[in-house]
Amino acid sequence: MLKWLLSSYSAMPSKLYLPSIGIGIASAVGMGVLYTLNHVAEASFLHLHVPRLDWPHSGILKSYDAASIRRGYQVYKQVCSACHSMKQISYRHFVNVFMTEEEAKREASEIEVLDGPGDDGKMYTRPGKLIDYLPQPYENDDYLFMLLTGYMDPPAGFPIESNQGYNPYFPNGASIAMTQQLFDDMLEYEDGTPATQSQMAKDVACFLKWASEPEHDIRKRWALKLMAIAPLITSLIYYWKRHQWTYLKSRKFVFKAPRSPSSNE
Repeated sequence: MLKWLLSSYSAMPSKLYLPSIGIGIASAVGMGVLYTLNHVAEASFLHLHVPRLDWPHSGILKSYDAASIRRGYQVYKQVCSACHSMKQISYRHFVNVFMTEEEAKREASEIEVLDGPGDDGKMYTRPGKLIDYLPQPYENDDYLFMLLTGYMDPPAGFPIESNQGYNPYFPNGASIAMTQQLFDDMLEYEDGTPATQSQMAKDVACFLKWASEPEHDIRKRWALKLMAIAPLITSLIYYWKRHQWTYLKSRKFVFKAPRSPSSNE
């Protein structure tokens, strides 16, 4: 069979042979493109891509919004902490960021911590201290914001359980076990800021971003200091290099031909 096909193609005129190959390649490429577009359309229907947002801490010269971090901690404490814990942030990290030392101590004292053993060899509970830890946060502030504000009714025909929510920003099929957690005016901010859903999502995202990277502002301050002194250091190094190598680069080698014997007479 293969031999017959090869003989048929070899017997085909060249004017018909090349267009046949072109049509075959074009058909294969077209089918591949249609298949890809079909799957992309299905994926985009079930999952939305997270947009890039403009955060107060985005950019080299920008730092964390302390007021937003404080409000975000309030949202986390009253809404998120019942299900999500943090293990890498302690109350001492709050000091001089969005709380004074006294405020952080007072905040820590509201929790009960298991400690011990005591003198009697038993464990006991005590009020929290600055050294006690909170839970570990999410990593992506854009994703967290869109996830908290992206809940909606599922499209017609989309299968979803009664105890689940529909969120197109959730990557695994848009059905998520955590139902909507933030609603307008569900709490009152201490500074009087309106507690809208988007405001609470933004503030808790700022707080968790700070919790995942508390050295953010310190690192940027050091970078600015380095950028300020870098020209001076570069100039000194360049001057030292010129000073050390100038005698080598300025040397001249003069070649003098030896005198002939006749010139000595």
